[in-house]
Amino acid sequence: MANGNNKILTAEQEMQLRQPIDEYVGKIQEKIDVLRVDGTDKVVSYQNQIDGVKRDKSRSQEEKNTKIAELQKALGEAKAVEAKNKGEIDKLIADAEGYIKANYNKYYQAVQESCAQEKIAARENYQKKIAELEKEHRETVSKLSDQQEIKDENYVHKNRLFDAKLGLEQEFQEIKNRRHAAYTHKYHLIDMLRLSKFTFMETREQKWENYKYTFNRRTFLLQNGLYIAILLIFIALCIITPIVKNTPLLTYNNVLNILQQASPRIFLALGVAGLILLTGTDLSIGRMIGMGMTTATIIMHQGVNTGGVFGHIFDFTGMSNGVKVVLALVMCIVLCTFFTSIAGFFTAKFKMHPFISTMANMLVIFGLVTYATKGVSFGAIEPTIPSMVIPKINGFPTIIIWAVVAIIVVWFIWNKTTFGKNLYAVGGNPEAAAVSGISVFAVMMGAFILAGILYGFGAWLECVRMVGSGSAAYGQGWEMDAIAACVVGGVSFTGGIGKISGVVVGVFIFTALTYSLTILGIDTNLQFVFSGIIILVAVALDCLKYVQKK
Repeated sequence: MANGNNKILTAEQEMQLRQPIDEYVGKIQEKIDVLRVDGTDKVVSYQNQIDGVKRDKSRSQEEKNTKIAELQKALGEAKAVEAKNKGEIDKLIADAEGYIKANYNKYYQAVQESCAQEKIAARENYQKKIAELEKEHRETVSKLSDQQEIKDENYVHKNRLFDAKLGLEQEFQEIKNRRHAAYTHKYHLIDMLRLSKFTFMETREQKWENYKYTFNRRTFLLQNGLYIAILLIFIALCIITPIVKNTPLLTYNNVLNILQQASPRIFLALGVAGLILLTGTDLSIGRMIGMGMTTATIIMHQGVNTGGVFGHIFDFTGMSNGVKVVLALVMCIVLCTFFTSIAGFFTAKFKMHPFISTMANMLVIFGLVTYATKGVSFGAIEPTIPSMVIPKINGFPTIIIWAVVAIIVVWFIWNKTTFGKNLYAVGGNPEAAAVSGISVFAVMMGAFILAGILYGFGAWLECVRMVGSGSAAYGQGWEMDAIAACVVGGVSFTGGIGKISGVVVGVFIFTALTYSLTILGIDTNLQFVFSGIIILVAVALDCLKYVQKK
């Protein structure tokens, strides 16, 4: 079966090795196809026809019901035939799969060995080609005296070397394609036998094979290089901290503390991620947190408020704690959504850049809240409220569950709703989205409103976590943390690219890094330096990916 004295197979030899498998399985497949004609095939056909009738707007409801009844009767008969033939089909499938299991590996291993030998031969041929080109180049240069001619020859030689390398890469790719085709042919046979019904392990094996087949080192480093670097930094911190501070960093309590601190910030990052997906941003997040914290603290305050709003002292002591909690949440959402809607309107209606509209929001919110409250802190909320909203169950902080719910809800909106699909479409190409009938204005307004709802939730949750202490200055700089988390998490400023999982990872990275540096005793100002470097590298990698894509 080998070509010459090595194990390299020709295309004809490879087909000869595979032919007995294809013939054996092919004969069984023909029998199965015959058994499926009046059973499974008709079941699929009738089901498609029923779906088509349901969507047919040219028929009256009575006509639809009559036609569907006819098709369902025929469908029942087809299912009866399918059930009758199932046992025989299962036996035939088992026979074919047993033959594949017993014989396919021998064929695939022969192809693998052939491909390995082909790569060695290709590399040897490449080295010979390079040696010949170098020899030819030296001989040519030795005969030249004019500097311009020598320069031209060097340029030609460089191109020849590049062509040789390109030829080697193309040859390697062809070998890779051959091995991959041999591997996937087995699943093609199983696919035909079972009508695309694979086991869990078979699905995993195919995904792993496809990952190896499409793997590109440069692309992998562009997509994951930053994560790898941050992971190495975190590992270094885990090693250094016990030495410097005599306390381990990676403990159960520390992990819970990081998750608690990250939970409210996840709401903010999820909110601004939708805006970044539309090539926008939001500079007012921090000030909205301050506004929300102040509002929530005033409503849930322990006793009569000591400070006033525009000179008025609020007293919510007559309300039960449950009513206070709900009212505080509603007010936080209403206020944050009101201001994000304003920014969204100017962005969508007048094509104003979100940098400007949200910066204006930031100034207005901070000015209003500071003027109204004189910039004072409103103290603590009712001490029983945190145990109502985010109780600890056997030491586990349930504030994390709030964040998990938010992640699930936003993931569903992004991935399973028309609005989510439109969000990606508008972010990727607003002009094309508009031509296809998508309302760019509605999508932008929806993204800003969703962001406002999430900001309101985040501010309310942070107020409960911190047991109050709301003031206009609270949340300063949080917008940078939220935006940075999105960028590090892979939400691209070029628009239309990003995943919820990336946003969550980005929040955890920044929270864990800040927490680790704080435990290590690193000055807060130096922590900003670390954050700035991470953001710069993340955006640089994002730009490289965009340039590569273009």
